[in-house]
Amino acid sequence: MDSSLRRYALLITLISSFLTPFMGSALDLALKTISQDLRADAVSTTWVQLIYLLTSAALLVPFGRAADIYGRKKVYLIGLGVYAAATVLCTTAGSIEWLIAFRALQGAGGAMVFGTAVAILTSVFPPAERGRVLGINTGAVYTGLTLGPVLGGMLTQHVGWRAIFVVTAVLALAALVLALLRLRGEWAGAAGQPYDWAGAAVFTAAVALLIFGLSSIYRFPWARWLIPLGAAGLGAFVLIELRVRSPVLDLRRFRGNVVFFFSNLAALVHYSATFGVGQLLSLYLQVVKGMTPDRAGLVLLVQPVVMAILSPLTGWLSERVQPRTLASAGMALMAAGLLSFSTLQAASPLALVVGISFGVGIGYALFSAPNTNAVMGSVARQDYGVASSTLGTMRLVGQAMSMSIVLLFLSIYVGTVELNPAKVAGLSADLLVAMHWALRVFTVLCVVGIGASLARGRVER
Repeated sequence: MDSSLRRYALLITLISSFLTPFMGSALDLALKTISQDLRADAVSTTWVQLIYLLTSAALLVPFGRAADIYGRKKVYLIGLGVYAAATVLCTTAGSIEWLIAFRALQGAGGAMVFGTAVAILTSVFPPAERGRVLGINTGAVYTGLTLGPVLGGMLTQHVGWRAIFVVTAVLALAALVLALLRLRGEWAGAAGQPYDWAGAAVFTAAVALLIFGLSSIYRFPWARWLIPLGAAGLGAFVLIELRVRSPVLDLRRFRGNVVFFFSNLAALVHYSATFGVGQLLSLYLQVVKGMTPDRAGLVLLVQPVVMAILSPLTGWLSERVQPRTLASAGMALMAAGLLSFSTLQAASPLALVVGISFGVGIGYALFSAPNTNAVMGSVARQDYGVASSTLGTMRLVGQAMSMSIVLLFLSIYVGTVELNPAKVAGLSADLLVAMHWALRVFTVLCVVGIGASLARGRVER
């Protein structure tokens, strides 16, 4: 396989791997402005973030399997086209309802793109080079997380929140053009196998019901019934996958693998406990502390920078120290940080926010790379693709669950009001109460995550 194809494949996947973390972290800084511009309440504005995660989490596994059967490049190109088109549509949204609808479409395209990008890399590069290029790809993710708060805050403050979607659309279209012109060949590791339509449908429905039920339980009392229904659906999905000949997610390969199970469980709990913190802190800094989006973005930059600097080191350490030791210590540090965040008040000094963010960033770095190493080190080489997609699903489902918890407490304590303290009396106080309760729940989840991390046992080298 020629070197030019590898270079272009790496460049294209780097762009697509940058997009989602950049978009998510940038939009955290824009939610207050979106609420005021589109005259949307706090709950509806939060759905701008949650709906993307919901559709991506529900569709990642089905689209990942479709790529293995029908062609990874084909699914990737379709997804990139859908993602780019939806991003352009987001720039035209005249109401919060249309913005949410376009973000849902963007999430569907994102599931096709990000469920296949890494698979394309591993298909193009030989085994000896995969570790290096996957490390570079991870660097693109951290770059998106790092630049998102800064550029998102600056664009929102000086150009407008729609500029975030314009920048993302340009990058997505550039990746699409490059892929159409330069990404030659096709890769389908399971070509000719039947597609598990039943498993895909049950998985998508179960994840959607579970996340929507949890996030809407306060606003719609009937939504509480969706939670057990979604949980039962996931149970049915496991039974289906263990029986069909060509499952959409082959769980049989990991039966009895304690390290794999508890490492994925720890990842699910970790993302459930941490992802929503960015939005809470963004609202705290802008609504409670009265900071502009660009200044708030600089404060929110602390955590991803610490993560980006330390993650290579913690990944190296995880080859020498048991991942459960590093990951559990990281989870404990995050629990302490989240508990500290839950005590913030309007008069709390900014240095305290920065200091806690620094500690949480260290905890995140201690957990993330070693936990990923534990997952991948617990399976055979031929199962890397399935293991990676399973871990990716845990990440997306966890992120969606985290935003559901944020949305639940915003619904209870803030409700259907615009995020503008100048118009809404007592908004800052109500937002603080919602933030405190959400962060307390996140702290408890981190404690549960420590147990899951320790329960994995030793990873055999």
